[in-house]
Amino acid sequence: METLFDTFRILLDLTPMDYVRSFHDKINWKNRLIGLMGQKGVGKSTLLLQHIKKFDNLDETLYVQADDMYFAGRGLFDLAFDFFKRGGRRLYIDEIHKYKGWSTEIKMIYDRLPLLSVVYSGSSLLALRKGGSSDLSRRTVEYTMPGLSFREYLNIANGWDLKPASLEDILKGKVDFPYGEHRPLKYYENYCKSGYYPFFKEEDFKIKLKQAINETVEHDIPSYAEISVASAYKLKKLMYVLAQSVPFKPNYSKLAEGLDVNRTTIYNYIEYLESSHLFNALREKGSGDAIMRKAEKLYLGNSNIAYAISDTRPDEGNVRETMFLAWMSVVHNVTSSKISDFEIDGITFEVGGKNKKGKQVKDVEKAILVKDNMEYVFGNSVPIWMFGFIY
Repeated sequence: METLFDTFRILLDLTPMDYVRSFHDKINWKNRLIGLMGQKGVGKSTLLLQHIKKFDNLDETLYVQADDMYFAGRGLFDLAFDFFKRGGRRLYIDEIHKYKGWSTEIKMIYDRLPLLSVVYSGSSLLALRKGGSSDLSRRTVEYTMPGLSFREYLNIANGWDLKPASLEDILKGKVDFPYGEHRPLKYYENYCKSGYYPFFKEEDFKIKLKQAINETVEHDIPSYAEISVASAYKLKKLMYVLAQSVPFKPNYSKLAEGLDVNRTTIYNYIEYLESSHLFNALREKGSGDAIMRKAEKLYLGNSNIAYAISDTRPDEGNVRETMFLAWMSVVHNVTSSKISDFEIDGITFEVGGKNKKGKQVKDVEKAILVKDNMEYVFGNSVPIWMFGFIY
């Protein structure tokens, strides 16, 4: 166990504290069992270590990674029990989806060690959902961490402290941007290419993003779905189709034929990719489980993915709609519109370029034109970058 403590302290010393995402404050850290989920690369590990560094008593805290060699011959419960006997009170387990049967042992820890609090995180939502046979729904409080909003990207890139804005304020142009020598469009273009992930400042960003995507597609999803390497290749091909497309209305029969699989398999592939946050599906209004309703359009999870996996420049219209949906779905229920692109809380949104006229929505009472290449709100036209301040 001493090796685990040494590794934990090394990682803690290397953890930057210059910027802590506001998502941190959405978590009720007083809960006994917390699950932190999200796409690989969005900064879950950093957030956990930042919280420990700022708030926890290090003599009573341990952070471990579930794929550590320590667990080759020992179990999670055994570690938790030994840690508790040494005075431990807060146990953080990262990459928990890589530990087989993790939910059974987490349940044991929760039930048998009531004085020990546990926070676990994982990069694959699917693997976390599967976990095992034990039901944690009555025990754990789960949070899903998104990638950086445009506002957060600006704060990290420039050392600013810009505040988020409500949808009502965004539609009025009331966003906390420091106009003057700073202009938003340049930042927005860079963000769309490489700003969604906190490691955007690191060298070889595109290579590292591809590696994160490959880890999810080649390991996390196949492990969950028990599919072959050949199937993982078809998942990649499906992602590439989206990266090259205009806003994509799926023809499931053609997709199945192109990938040489049946329609049921296509539905499964889309569900795997969506639950892993590599896809974002736009659905019509309805009741029941959203993921079971037919997808009207398919998008990649964010535009950074399109730039990383496409060998040509992604379609501009696709990039616009991808980021609008990625941002707004964090805070609002976004559905398809019968006459336009999106609908949120009874408001119709038509997304397009600067010269978009909005003929489709001219007779709609509540309609907003979302445009790129604009700096300010003009009438019912709102710059797309402003929606990146929603969280």
